[in-house]
Amino acid sequence: MQRFYRRAIKDILENRFLTAITVITIALSILIAAAFALFFVNAGDMLNFWQKGIRMMVYLKTDATEAERLDTKFRLQGLEGVQEAVYISKEEALARLKAQMAHHSALLENLKENPLPDAFEITLKPSTRNSEELGFLAERVQALPGVTEVEYGQQWIQRFTQVINLFSLAGSGIGALFFMATLFIVANTIRLVLYSRRDEIEIMRLVGATDRFIKIPFYLEGMIQGGAGTIIGLLLLYAGYLALALHFAPGMAGGMIQLRFFSVGVCLAVVLGGTLIGWLGCWVSLKQFMK
Repeated sequence: MQRFYRRAIKDILENRFLTAITVITIALSILIAAAFALFFVNAGDMLNFWQKGIRMMVYLKTDATEAERLDTKFRLQGLEGVQEAVYISKEEALARLKAQMAHHSALLENLKENPLPDAFEITLKPSTRNSEELGFLAERVQALPGVTEVEYGQQWIQRFTQVINLFSLAGSGIGALFFMATLFIVANTIRLVLYSRRDEIEIMRLVGATDRFIKIPFYLEGMIQGGAGTIIGLLLLYAGYLALALHFAPGMAGGMIQLRFFSVGVCLAVVLGGTLIGWLGCWVSLKQFMK
C-alpha cells in the first residue's frame, strides 16, 4: 500500500493545476450544499422551539353564559391533541394587556368598556404542534358552540413552513447539480492523468501487471482529492458560521435563536461522502479508459 500511496501522491504533485481545480470545485460544492443543510438544521431548531410555546386562543361569544363556558371547557379538554384548557376572563385579559403595554398605558386610559372577549388558552400536546395537526384541531374547535374565533399564529406557521420547503427544494437541486459537476471534474482530472501515463500503463500490462495493481493508485488519488476538498469546504463553512455566530448573543430572542454547527459525527459523514465522490469519479474514468 505504501507504493500505491507514493504513486498517488506523485501524480497529485505532478498535476498540481488539475488537482487544485478539482479540490477547489469539491470544496465549493460541499460549502454550498452544507450551507443549505446547516440553514435547515438551525431553521428547524427555531421552528421546534417556537412550536413548543404555541398556545391556541379560543375566543368565546360575548353573551356566553357560565354554563356554556363550562360546557365549552369540557368539550375542549375532550378533544384529541389538547393537553390543557385554561379559562381567561376578559378582565384578566385586559389586565395582561395593560401589563404588556406598561410603556404605552396612555393608549388604554380612555377605554369606556372592556373590548376583549372571554377566552380559553389551550396548551397543545407535542404531537399536535405541526401545521397540519394544528389546522385540523382548529377546525374542530371552531365548530364548537359558543366559539367565535380561533387563533394560533397559523399564517406565520404556514409562511415559515413554505419558506423552509422552498429552501429545501432549492438546496436539493443545487446539491444535485454540484454533485454532477464535481463528479465530472474529478473524472476528467483522472482521465487526463491516465492519458499522460498511457504508455506506462501499457508497458505495465505487457509485463503482467493486473488491472487491480494499475487502478489502486488512481482510486487513492481520487479519494485524496475528494477528502481534501470536503475538509476545506467544511472549514470555510465553519469560518462563516463563527463570523455569523458573533452577531447573535446566546439566548437571543428568549433562547429562540441559538445557532449550532454540525456535530462531529455529521462532519465525519460529510468527509466520507466527499471521499466517496472522489472514488466514484475515478471509477467512471477508469471504467472507460481500461476498455
